[in-house]
Amino acid sequence: MNYTRLRSYISKNKKYLIPTTFMAFSLLIHVICRNSAIFSDFLTFGLSAFIRAILSGVTSLIPFSLAETVIIMLPILLVYVFYLALRLKEPDTRIVKVLVMILCVMYALFVFSFAPAYSTTTVDKLFEIDASPISTEELYETAEILASEINSIVDDIDFEYGSFSRMNYDLDTLSMKLVDAYDRLGSKYSFIKNYNSRLKPIALSKPMTHTHISGVYTYYTGETNINTNFPDYTIPYTSAHEMAHARGFAREKEANFVAFLACEASNDPYVKYSGKLSMLEYITNALYSADSDLYYDIFYNLDIRVRCELAAFGDFFEEYKDSTASEISGTVNDIYLKSQGQSEGEKSYGLVVDLAVSYILSSR
Repeated sequence: MNYTRLRSYISKNKKYLIPTTFMAFSLLIHVICRNSAIFSDFLTFGLSAFIRAILSGVTSLIPFSLAETVIIMLPILLVYVFYLALRLKEPDTRIVKVLVMILCVMYALFVFSFAPAYSTTTVDKLFEIDASPISTEELYETAEILASEINSIVDDIDFEYGSFSRMNYDLDTLSMKLVDAYDRLGSKYSFIKNYNSRLKPIALSKPMTHTHISGVYTYYTGETNINTNFPDYTIPYTSAHEMAHARGFAREKEANFVAFLACEASNDPYVKYSGKLSMLEYITNALYSADSDLYYDIFYNLDIRVRCELAAFGDFFEEYKDSTASEISGTVNDIYLKSQGQSEGEKSYGLVVDLAVSYILSSR
């Protein structure tokens, strides 16, 4: 009798049992990944890379951000689900089962597409970099190198007088330039798996700027979403950063570092400029904390056009500097990053400095 009941229960609920069983399996895989860098490497640069490439390939056919569209439509979808619940004979049971099934599928997709990337071998080991603590002198030396390189290419950059530089092509062209840059990087480092991907402009970029978010990689859709309200000079580096996530570098400081390498590998002067200036900002922020006089020495040795660009960014950001949206998004992101093993949370973005300084000094 019990066996008959069990068979009957399985038969009635098999469409729910399959995703819940798969979720249990996904949880096991997730636990193994959190405790094994080798297994995480195997998944991140193997099966997960294939899944991310498939998702990116499918959504690249759509010119707009599918992830943003879903978020915008979410209130409507919730109202529709509530409407259906009222029409069902057993609304509570059916709705709970459907929600559980959706959550199971979402968790499984997260585990098999992106979660292992938080537990891979660290970038300093992958790229064979000595990421020891750095001195103020090393910060200054690295800043000098980047400032000199920036000054050497500014004549190839189109500037508005006393204001921002201009990226004289659209996001689709930038996508191709960065894919080409990642191809070059992948030919040198076999663990960088590249594929064609399309940058997606965020339709609500201006209101999103209040959250201080310049770009988002959505692993559920495989899309690299870019806030186009930010100044042009930030966009190539931000795009390279989100593409680094898409290529399996989940930790923020590591995505920042890989983005810098990708920009360096590009043949395009503006992509190089974006990467160098963005990295210089990270390094000079650290330098200012260590020795403000050395910071100003670097700043005033930059080409006047670059100094105007940085000043213009300060003016631009003044409108968005203090906002409730940024506090909320920062808190949520901080909690998410810490939950994925990044104990530094939001501060992890700036920890790229040690990696970049060691790499730049050892390669010059």
